[in-house]
Amino acid sequence: MTTYRQIHGRSIQAVTTDPTGDITEGQIWYNTTSDTFKTTLVTEAWSSGASMTDARADLAGAGTQTAGLAMAGIDRPSTPKNVSEEYNGSGWASGGNTPGAKSQCAGAGSQTAAIVFGGASSSNTTFEYDGSSFSAGGTMNTGRSLLAGFGTATAGVGAGGYTPGPTNQTAVEEYNGSAWTAGNALSTGRRSISGTGPTESTGMVFGGNTGSVTGATEEYDGTNWTTGGSLNTAREGMGGSGSSTLGLAFSGYTTTNVTNSEEYNGTSWSEGPDVATARRFLAGSVGGTAPAALAFGGFASNDTGATEEFNKSASIITAGAWASGGTMGTARAYVHGCGLQDAALAVAGYNGSVVTNVEEYDGTSWTEQNNLGTSRYNCGTLGIQTAAFACGGRTPPPDNGSTTVENYDGSSWTSAPSLNSARTYLAGVGTTTAGLVAMGANPRSSASNLAEEYDGSSWSAVNTNGTTRRLVGAGGIQTSAVYFGGTPSPYSSATEEYDGTNWTTGGSLNTGRNFLTGSTNAPGNTAVLAYGGGTPPNTGATEGYDGTSWSTRPSLATARHALAGGGTASAALAAGGNAASFSNATEEFTGETTALNVKTLTQS
Repeated sequence: MTTYRQIHGRSIQAVTTDPTGDITEGQIWYNTTSDTFKTTLVTEAWSSGASMTDARADLAGAGTQTAGLAMAGIDRPSTPKNVSEEYNGSGWASGGNTPGAKSQCAGAGSQTAAIVFGGASSSNTTFEYDGSSFSAGGTMNTGRSLLAGFGTATAGVGAGGYTPGPTNQTAVEEYNGSAWTAGNALSTGRRSISGTGPTESTGMVFGGNTGSVTGATEEYDGTNWTTGGSLNTAREGMGGSGSSTLGLAFSGYTTTNVTNSEEYNGTSWSEGPDVATARRFLAGSVGGTAPAALAFGGFASNDTGATEEFNKSASIITAGAWASGGTMGTARAYVHGCGLQDAALAVAGYNGSVVTNVEEYDGTSWTEQNNLGTSRYNCGTLGIQTAAFACGGRTPPPDNGSTTVENYDGSSWTSAPSLNSARTYLAGVGTTTAGLVAMGANPRSSASNLAEEYDGSSWSAVNTNGTTRRLVGAGGIQTSAVYFGGTPSPYSSATEEYDGTNWTTGGSLNTGRNFLTGSTNAPGNTAVLAYGGGTPPNTGATEGYDGTSWSTRPSLATARHALAGGGTASAALAAGGNAASFSNATEEFTGETTALNVKTLTQS
């Protein structure tokens, strides 16, 4: 009889706590604390990812789940796009623009080496992407729309599609990195066809419309097509990912948008977990390998930027999201915050008159504390709940900023050394012994590029930042800070990083805005969130910074500007602000988490 050791190469281990990593499917261990045998089970599921910045349908996809690429598309009913976006496994960031707008096109390749080709109005153009910019490529022999694509940028395949006539195409073409040549034709001409495959010889096409929707599948070995198993649900306008031996087909249209997802094993399709958003003319990570897939864009009831990730593993993945928190006691905007998600501080503000109220948050509820000693708002805050500064600010009239700094010790406010330069609309990071304030305005309409550091006893002027701005957001610490957004421009997307001495230009926000905030207590400038603000109108857009570029994250439930922030990139806090009116709403952000799917074994 085969033993557990012979199967897994190890005996059953006894542990006091369940393991958290390096576990294979079906591995068993004995937990001495709970006196139970346990194992891990593989699960498969779609989970929500951060939305694209530009909602659109009829787009082309390429790349993988953690390095995806969305190209072109259309804002229905009739505006083709020339934009691209790149996905890094957490969110989307703007990529290069195509030389011309396209929709109903197909894609192939990776995030750093892709092609997008064909399209509406029988387009025969090809654009090549190098991870930064697009350039014109070879011309297709048969211009067409609603076609399928797979393979690489130097060995790609375009199959099927539609030309006016009307004609559903069987034509297949292969791209060698510079030119298209005819390949063997499909057995069935069809439009709104889907395809996937990381290479030319491991691709397949499926579904589409031959005059009615079809579930037909054809596999390609680089030369010939062979008939594969049919989809269980015939449909058109699907997304796809994986290969001809392990593939996925998801969503699409029958007589209505559907959520069906099916898995292909090289012979037949079987039903898998449904996607959350029913849609058609979406795109997928056609350059990836199943079971890790990415679905994005499409047309639901409107154009959507919704993104979903498919995973099959022994881990349960919970997507990052904002959730409602406790309500502030005093609704207000132009409020600033600092501290952690479960130990935060909201300082001053305005709700028709100046608010000097201060509130503390414990992760569940807000409690009123001693007020600021000086009546003002739009002051820059920094520090933690038990050791914070409120710097500068404004009390109208007049419109001038202030040099006043007050120190909070967790109970009361006392005077601290003043700033050298009076201002309002500034932002602060760091601690009460190593703080930084930068930018702002004095008077409120005159933006500043001044920066000051605090060393525990006094403020001193340091190098000015390169872009004069006010109404900015910030995160990090004194020696590793990032400042972003603001005015003018008129709604800036500029980012600047500070290393304790010099300012350098960082990656631009995807959504330029002012009156935004961020995870002010991030441990450095390589993991910061920016959220809320005005574009106008109010936005709930959230973006994450990795030290180089910004990418999208799930949006706030309530779009608002002039709100308070706090926390870190994986545990942030948003409070107050101006939505349709002065708000007292709080939201908490939790980043994506992964945990083993542990099950207790029982005898029956």
